[in-house]
Amino acid sequence: MVRFYLRLVAHNGWRRWLLAFLLGVLGAGAMAPVHGVFLLIPAMTGLLWLIFARPGAGAAFGVGWWFGLGHFSAGLYWVANALLTFPERFGWLAPFAVFGLAGLLAFFPACIAVLTRIFARHCSATGRVFVFAAMWTTFEWLRSWVFTGFPWNLIGSAWVFSDAMIQSTALAGVYGLSLLSVIVAAMPAILAGNDGWAVRASPLRVLGVAGFALVIVWAGGALRLSMGSDEVVANVRLRLVQGNFDQRLKWDHQQKPKNFSELLRMSAAPPQPGEPPPTHVIWPETAATYFVASEAGARQAIASVTPKGGLTITGAPRTTPQKEPTYRVWNSLHAIDEKARIVGTYDKSHLVPFGEYMPLRGLLGLQKITAGATDFSPGSGPLTLHLKGLPPVSPLICYEVIFPDRVIDKRARPQWLLNLTNDGWYGVSSGPYQHLAAARLRAVEMGLPLVRVANTGISGVIDGYGRVTAKLELAAKGVLDSDLPVALEPTLYGRLGDWIVALLVLMVAGVGFLAGPPSRRS
Repeated sequence: MVRFYLRLVAHNGWRRWLLAFLLGVLGAGAMAPVHGVFLLIPAMTGLLWLIFARPGAGAAFGVGWWFGLGHFSAGLYWVANALLTFPERFGWLAPFAVFGLAGLLAFFPACIAVLTRIFARHCSATGRVFVFAAMWTTFEWLRSWVFTGFPWNLIGSAWVFSDAMIQSTALAGVYGLSLLSVIVAAMPAILAGNDGWAVRASPLRVLGVAGFALVIVWAGGALRLSMGSDEVVANVRLRLVQGNFDQRLKWDHQQKPKNFSELLRMSAAPPQPGEPPPTHVIWPETAATYFVASEAGARQAIASVTPKGGLTITGAPRTTPQKEPTYRVWNSLHAIDEKARIVGTYDKSHLVPFGEYMPLRGLLGLQKITAGATDFSPGSGPLTLHLKGLPPVSPLICYEVIFPDRVIDKRARPQWLLNLTNDGWYGVSSGPYQHLAAARLRAVEMGLPLVRVANTGISGVIDGYGRVTAKLELAAKGVLDSDLPVALEPTLYGRLGDWIVALLVLMVAGVGFLAGPPSRRS
């Protein structure tokens, strides 16, 4: 290990930046759908070694930035697919979007590297690991807020392949799982044995303790699952409709009536033999490409396939009434009953930059890539809807589901989460799998079942333990009839939110600073 360390830190100039970039790419392999979680070990260990390989904060910043560029460009390559949906208009922007977004997000690991270098320089080998993990988790949290936030592919989400491992997020959220994951993945750095990396205790013993912590988390999660319930809500049968319509044709004036008719046909289809009929039908984000709030004909058509005594819930654009002096548009959800009445509405509050509104429109001179020249307006935030025949629900549209601790109105806790989305922009890529991973973590964090309905997939039903109980695969067309799992008791993270994460980060950083000085200063 010492020989490997010496060869790694000996690189200078562009070779050093390339090495950092490749370590970032390696770390992206831990995310969905690959879930090569073991790849975090060389990625995080190598990054930590490079941070302390050269003196000065500037060198550390460069290492962190190039690591971030590799990590985010590999993990978010699918962003280009949205621009390639209409290549004649936006195709030329695809490489700029991927590497531009990655370059901006790379400032977060760059700051992590600088602050770790500054504050952990005189810490012991294990202390450096703890400070590094605390910094990483802090900046993951900041990434969920800065410039409206983009907490995609948080390190803890690498574990969604294991139902047992993600149970810990009910206690400390995905950030807590990220904190533990970075500690364990970076701990092999202590095996370098020189340049401040030597440890007084047996390195293998330290690594054993770190690995044992993962075993404890897994065992605790397995125990929680063994005591879990499969209970479902009585008298509720949901039908999820996944039309799998081509995004390039979704808003085409000739194709819109055909898609709408197909949604109606799929909604009215009889259930499988021996199964009960649906009580509620759910369509994806902007599945109704009409302003159904102001178009009575569209509402009547939807009402015609709405189960008796139930509802059809659909995503649809919504505009201001004609009497309003200012024209505004919302990305909305409507609940429509059998009499064509809208009995519940939610407006998306967390909008996607460049997709639903154009930041700095006057300066950049560009339009958003979605249909229509008008930017969407934001709604008022998390809302609990009370709908006929259903438990209280918190609607989430598209990527609103990726934001930990911001998916419910805590003043009126819902009994389930409903995520309408359209991942059709990203084709058959890693994007929809990563989006589903985030949704599963929100379910565990809040102890609430989550229903996800997507145009091209992946649609499914997730219980409060994050288990997928029913699913329609990516790029498949069909309907999924499913029961609704019951809500669990409020979780610790659901009650305390990110305060518990702050406490854990401070504790881990404190342990790092108190662990004592290294055997040799670097």
